[in-house]
Amino acid sequence: MLHLRAWALPLIVAALAVPIVAGFWLGGPPLGMGVGFLAAASLIVVAARAQPVEPITSARSPDEREHVLVVLSHELDDPAAVEYLADQIEDESEVRLLAPAKSSLLDRWASDLEAARQEAQRKLVISTASLSAAHLDTRGTTGDENIVHAVEDELRTFPASHVIVVTGGDEEDPEGARAAQELADRLRQPMTRVIQPPA
Repeated sequence: MLHLRAWALPLIVAALAVPIVAGFWLGGPPLGMGVGFLAAASLIVVAARAQPVEPITSARSPDEREHVLVVLSHELDDPAAVEYLADQIEDESEVRLLAPAKSSLLDRWASDLEAARQEAQRKLVISTASLSAAHLDTRGTTGDENIVHAVEDELRTFPASHVIVVTGGDEEDPEGARAAQELADRLRQPMTRVIQPPA
């Protein structure tokens, strides 16, 4: 839930009311109604774009083992990145791979999510093979197309003590970069971003 400071509400009301009153006073009902429509539309857009900023927490761990969630915005196949990631994970840790099923606008419009699921599965297969070569036992799952929502959903049941986000570079994978920054701000547990170099 989005929380407002006590002084913010009167400012919001004033920002909506003053232009409408001024519109009626200067141009009569046509201008006043037009300004009122714009003010209401602006409020709806701002409310729709507002994102919750509450911390993201995970389920409680039933044991003392480390539980690592590896989020795949990009497949993990670079040897240096795999070695770095393997160094971050303790022996005997439970490792869960999460691949968000990102779909294109056209696929969403047509309710065709099969291509997104296949792409997520491809990332899981490549990343699992890479981590198996580094002697890490992993399990994989797919999630929501929004990376942050996928992590929130997964952490409701998976007790991650550490989250690792695998992305491409900022220009190659801007969505992954944005998600990694938001997760760094909102996660309560440690988070590491691993950047896959371009192929």
